[in-house]
Order: sequence, then structure tokens, then C-alpha cells
Amino acid sequence: MQVVETPLPGVRLLEPRVFGDARGFFLESWNRQTFADLGLDLDFVQDNHSRSAKGVLRGLHYQLNQPQGKLVRVVSGAVFDVAVDLRQSSPNFGQWVGYELSAENQRMMWIPPGFGHGFLVLSDSADFLYKTTAYYASQWDRGIRWDDPQIGVQWPLEATPTLSIKDQALPFIKDAEVYP
Repeated sequence: MQVVETPLPGVRLLEPRVFGDARGFFLESWNRQTFADLGLDLDFVQDNHSRSAKGVLRGLHYQLNQPQGKLVRVVSGAVFDVAVDLRQSSPNFGQWVGYELSAENQRMMWIPPGFGHGFLVLSDSADFLYKTTAYYASQWDRGIRWDDPQIGVQWPLEATPTLSIKDQALPFIKDAEVYP
């Protein structure tokens, strides 16, 4: 597993070893020991799978009081995946990183607790998988607007994104509940 450090400490881009031939490919997407050797001693409790159409933007989501670390990957299609530091005590508060994750490049991203997360579907559709370190808890579900000018994510948009009703109503970071 190749680890690419990002400008946001803690957020990592992971490139698994892919073994391929005329039959297809094999990769190991999760191995507790391999990840522990990389400094990611994680205990995942939930796996999630979403499918979205081109132009769908999900996020920026996070949970207060029960923060989730997320190991994310795309198994069909491509997305632009974003992590935003939402820890007020961090020198990187409000900063973001974004990378293309796709079935073709097989990249994964580790987003630690304390970060918001979102993605924009770049392909006709995308199947997005993520493992979490804490269970989903609706009472702690929070989010920040995808187009918050204070954060300034540079989404690779071709048109106005398709958002859920919930995501359309999210606050800007200046008005949001965030981590201490």
C-alpha cells in the first residue's frame, strides 16, 4: 500500500497494490495489520454503499459527539472527493483537500474524525463505498454548505450540482456547529 500524505495532516490518499492480468485484477482494500503498520490502527463498525448519478454532490457531512473516521473508495465510476478540517482548535480549520477517486485509479482516502466529507460524481454514475469507525447517529448528523465561500472548495463542476433537500439547507461554516 502506497500512502500519499496530503496538505491536511491526518487525511491520507491510499494507493493499494493492484495485481492485474487478462482475467481482471485483485487488490486488498482493507487489512487491519497493513493499515496498523501505516499508523492507521482502526476499528471499523459500519460499511456503507451509495450509488449516485453524474452531477450529484453529497456533503459536506460529519457527526458531532460521535465523529466518524471514513475510509472511502469508488468501485464503479469516478468522484471528486473532499475532506474539510472542522476542528476549531486546528491550525488548518476550514481548509480542504480534494482528489479524484475512481474505479480506474483504485485510490482510497482516509478521512479522520473531525473532518467534513463530501463528493461530486464525475462519471455517468458512481458506486461509492465507505467504512466508518463509528455508527451513524442521526441526532449528531451535521453538515456545511458545499459552496461555502469561507472554505472555497474548487469543485470541478460542469453544471449546477444535484443536491438533496437536506444538503440545500445546510449552514455556512460560520453558523455551523463544529468540533472544538
